[in-house]
Amino acid sequence: MNNALASSSIVGVVGSGAMGSGIAQVAAAAGHPVRLYDTRPEAVEKAIASIRKTFGMLAEKGRMTAQAADAAGQRLSAADSLAGFADAGLVIEAIVENLDVKRRLFADLEGIVGDSCILATNTSSISVTALAANLRLPGRFAGMHFFNPVPLMALVEVISGLATDPQVAQTIYATASAWGKSPVYARSTPGFIVNRVARPYYAEALRLLNEQAGEPATIDAILREAGGFRMGPFELMDLIGHDVNFAVTQSVFQAYFNDPRFTPSLVQQELVNGGFLGRKSGRGFYRYGDDSTPPAPHTEAPADAPQQVTIKSSGLVAEAIASRAAAACVTVTRMLGSQEDDALLECGGAVLYLTDGRSATQRAADNGIANTVLLDLALDYTKATRAALCPADQCAPEAYRAVVGLLQACGFKVSRLGDVPGMAVMRTVVMLANEAADAVNQGVCDAAAADTAMLKGVNYPRGPLAWADTIGLHYLMRVLGNLGRSYGEDRYRISPLILRKVWNGSAFHG
Repeated sequence: MNNALASSSIVGVVGSGAMGSGIAQVAAAAGHPVRLYDTRPEAVEKAIASIRKTFGMLAEKGRMTAQAADAAGQRLSAADSLAGFADAGLVIEAIVENLDVKRRLFADLEGIVGDSCILATNTSSISVTALAANLRLPGRFAGMHFFNPVPLMALVEVISGLATDPQVAQTIYATASAWGKSPVYARSTPGFIVNRVARPYYAEALRLLNEQAGEPATIDAILREAGGFRMGPFELMDLIGHDVNFAVTQSVFQAYFNDPRFTPSLVQQELVNGGFLGRKSGRGFYRYGDDSTPPAPHTEAPADAPQQVTIKSSGLVAEAIASRAAAACVTVTRMLGSQEDDALLECGGAVLYLTDGRSATQRAADNGIANTVLLDLALDYTKATRAALCPADQCAPEAYRAVVGLLQACGFKVSRLGDVPGMAVMRTVVMLANEAADAVNQGVCDAAAADTAMLKGVNYPRGPLAWADTIGLHYLMRVLGNLGRSYGEDRYRISPLILRKVWNGSAFHG
């Protein structure tokens, strides 16, 4: 049943910064009278003028009619004080991330609005339960966490604290949906869904850099061109700002009582200490400015393609390479290996395997095959433009070059990574999936919400739990288990939910 706020209900927004202005724009476009308040009246007037200009531009581009744009702009007005929210049906706060400041605001609002008015916070990190703790009517309080830029980002996390009335959460959910958003339910826990589940995207990249697996430009290129992510982790951290990204990581780490899974990086701490904050300071992992040139990722020099390749697996990865090799006029033969061997292919004396969380050197020793080369995970091996490889220390250079030549003939740019367990994309994806699984296991959200949050909130190419199903939960467990044994750290412990699904033969979806 749709229990969204009626479009005639007044929506109040406190805070006229980027988030508050964005929320006001979306609510006005959806048909609500919107009152915007800020302690700086001039900031409100500027925000309203900017939103109206945006509506005009949308009309010029044909995304709104001129009449709708004018009407939406007229629905915006400034509130001279909090008293202007006396008849509001919903008030959303988008002010500074400070518990005490937000608590004082909501205490003041409770003395002004009617008892049926819903109070919502756009906080990205503060406990919804803690914010509501001193309210007279804590049941009408919930989180309504939008993502920046609000008009463009579809996700809204609807967060319930311990006292939140389920009907209130349902109303916020339905209202966000009516505003054209993709809402998800979440329980108030540190990081909610997105800021928790996304931590490994940064953390594993920072570890790869610390272990000298590759330069930032190379790792970024692999995550984009093989993994399908819109931005690599290093360029994304530079965009967010290292002070902000590091602070969020520290906050989640401390909130989870120093759980090693969220351990901050010394590499990033050094950047913050040095004032290398990313784009806004002109330097982070990359340099920015008119005279700066983006570094190129490491790409292997052209190598001769082998005349033939023997496919050892009937799986999707091997078949995708076989198809691309055949199109490049490489002779493809098939000789399926044993299930225990799980090699993808052989060429030029080398045996290629998909990474399973062991280093290439360990895998060569375990298998007794010196010429072992590992391949990193890709979103879609039929379309990926880059592939990451890692040869074992024991591998002969000419054997490795044969694999490089084969993949280049298949149309891949090839990047070589240092011999770190799990490589780059595989290691990142299994940790994202593991964190999402733990969020589901702990009742923060369901599997569909976890995937929707990462798809709509941070534009991942695939939901982490859907990706886990694609990889196969048995294989995911194998990778995580090997990472844990390689590092001897609790950081890589396997979510109990993944283990249960492995043992009962189920998947996260379908």
